[in-house]
Amino acid sequence: MVASEAVPFAKSGGLADVIGSLPVALQRQGEEVAVIMPRYRCIPWHETESAFDNMVVYAGPAPYRVDLRTKVHRGVRFFFVEAPYFFDREGLYNYHGSDYPDNHKRFAVLALAALGAAQTVFPCDILHCHDWQAALVPVYKMDQQHSNPLLVNTRTILTIHNLGYQGRFHRSQFPDLGLNWGWFTPDKLEYYGDVNFLKGGIATADWITTVSPTYAREIQTPEGGFGLDGILRQRSAALSGILNGADYEEWNPETDPFLPARYSAQDLSGKRICKKALLEEFGLDSHDPERPLIGIVSRFAPQKGFDLIAGIGHFFDETGAQLVVLGSGEWRYVHMFEEWHRWKPRQIGIWVGYNNPLAHRIEAGADMFLMPSLYEPCGLNQIYSLRYGTVPVVRAVGGLDDTIQEDTGFKFHEYSVSALYDTLRTAVGAWQNREAWTERMRRGMAKDYSWDASARQYSALYSKLSGRG
Repeated sequence: MVASEAVPFAKSGGLADVIGSLPVALQRQGEEVAVIMPRYRCIPWHETESAFDNMVVYAGPAPYRVDLRTKVHRGVRFFFVEAPYFFDREGLYNYHGSDYPDNHKRFAVLALAALGAAQTVFPCDILHCHDWQAALVPVYKMDQQHSNPLLVNTRTILTIHNLGYQGRFHRSQFPDLGLNWGWFTPDKLEYYGDVNFLKGGIATADWITTVSPTYAREIQTPEGGFGLDGILRQRSAALSGILNGADYEEWNPETDPFLPARYSAQDLSGKRICKKALLEEFGLDSHDPERPLIGIVSRFAPQKGFDLIAGIGHFFDETGAQLVVLGSGEWRYVHMFEEWHRWKPRQIGIWVGYNNPLAHRIEAGADMFLMPSLYEPCGLNQIYSLRYGTVPVVRAVGGLDDTIQEDTGFKFHEYSVSALYDTLRTAVGAWQNREAWTERMRRGMAKDYSWDASARQYSALYSKLSGRG
């Protein structure tokens, strides 16, 4: 596995959750898995050990020296690329909202180091690369390593977690990659005059996956393809969708250490305790348990449907529903929720930033979980919500459509304020029938979206590509 982040070492989004959990599930299927990623500043050097020193990789006119550090976590071997000049920084990809100007070189070195690791510390059948930050692995394998006997039988898979992020750079930065200009063509890395890492990976990987079956179809359309639908349609015979899973070792209301009370589908009394505690934690009115509580845990970005949410402020006036929000991102949305809190301080609460324990408490304490995404490759929070008996209200796109059925949640199709408003009104109306609502909760809690099902599909794909079966 080649990736730019993984729980518990470094996280900016759902990719880290996948890389923290999928390798563990794959090992339960009998696979031998290692992960290679950068050693960022947030990963203590003294908690890792030396695996390989003085590896030299060639990207552009100057060679780069890197070391590999290692650590075993949950039975999985992690290798960290030690290159302080690129990775010993405050943020993973940006600082105070501005992307690092040398990101193209940073993640070219990650890709080259991964190919080096596959020849030294971890010979492998499959190089499974994730998102644009690892998308140059199949490019470099086809270019620099095309005749290397140590890699000739190694196959490459590129998993697209979010097509909206492609690793696009100015053409003047192309020479920094150490590739000849034959790679800068419309069928490879060139994209409207720029360099596009993800496009290069799509063009050269032996197989492409994405994180839900519906998203695999959506990205081959002009509406969902972000300009890459043409090349994805060309590769459609080597493209499939495998739904992400949930790590039920971490996300389980029966064992969750972050909750004030634990509960199960058979005994839901602890969920009422969690709701009251959550309302008190946010300073909201906790005296009326009959008022529905809606939760949001999200990155504040247009992709997540916040333009729709901005249009339903009157919903809380009309219904008396309460809202708790956790996340960070664009300032206009932070400002919106802060204004809502000032407007209704006992009804609407916001916590800005990353807070994993609080995310668990929101999943447990809320009655509904809102995800009205413009697009959603897979989504994990709606899967967590099902397990916690928190009924999802989602837009029927990508993995949201694959995981939420009409008997476990509420879905709408049109991307409009009115569609979101009507669906929330329907959900609040259904909330009034508490017996039917409890049955809906229990149906959701019984769903199994564990990583083991995903791992079985990936393992079958590895066998197919490597000729094992």
